[in-house]
Amino acid sequence: MLTLDGVCVIIVDVQEKLAAAVHEKDALIQNTVKLVLGAKILGIPIIWTEQNPKGLGPTVPEVAGLLAETKPITKLSFSCCGEEGFMAALSRLKRKQALIAGIESHVCVYQTVADLCKIGYEVQVVADAVSSRTFENKAIGWERCKQSGASLTSVETALFELLKKAEGEKFKQMLKVVK
Repeated sequence: MLTLDGVCVIIVDVQEKLAAAVHEKDALIQNTVKLVLGAKILGIPIIWTEQNPKGLGPTVPEVAGLLAETKPITKLSFSCCGEEGFMAALSRLKRKQALIAGIESHVCVYQTVADLCKIGYEVQVVADAVSSRTFENKAIGWERCKQSGASLTSVETALFELLKKAEGEKFKQMLKVVK
C-alpha cells in the first residue's frame, strides 16, 4: 500500500509534441492533471522531466501550469534514472515508493520503472495517465513494467489509497478533482 510519507509522483515527458501523437491524448492529459492536483492536496512531492525539450517542446501547459513552482529536469536518457539531476532530486526526497505517469509507456516510462525497481523502489504505474503513440505500444509498456516488478494502478485508485478515509477537507477537495 502506498503511504503519504513514502511516495512521490514522477511525471515523465508529458510534452507538447509527444502528447499530440499519443493514443487517447485528451484522457492522458486530463488524468495527469488529476494526479498532480491530487498529489498537491495530499502534500506529495512531484518530480517532472522533459526529454530533449529543444526537439519535443515543453510540457503541455495544462500540466506545466500546475508545476510552476518547480522546474522540469531535462534529460536525453530514455530512463529518468540515467539523468544525474533526476537521481539527485529523487534521493533528496528520501522516499521509496513512486507513482509514475507520462509518455511513452514502452520507452521512457518503462525504462524508468525498470531502473527504479532494480534499485529497490516500490513502483506503481498510473495506467490511465501513461500512453504511447499506439495502444499496442502502451500495452507492451504496461506489460514490461509489470515484468520489471511494478504494479498498475489508476489515478483514482492511487489517490483514494493514499487518502484512506471518506471524510475531512482533503476528501472534499479530492472529490472535486476526480469528478
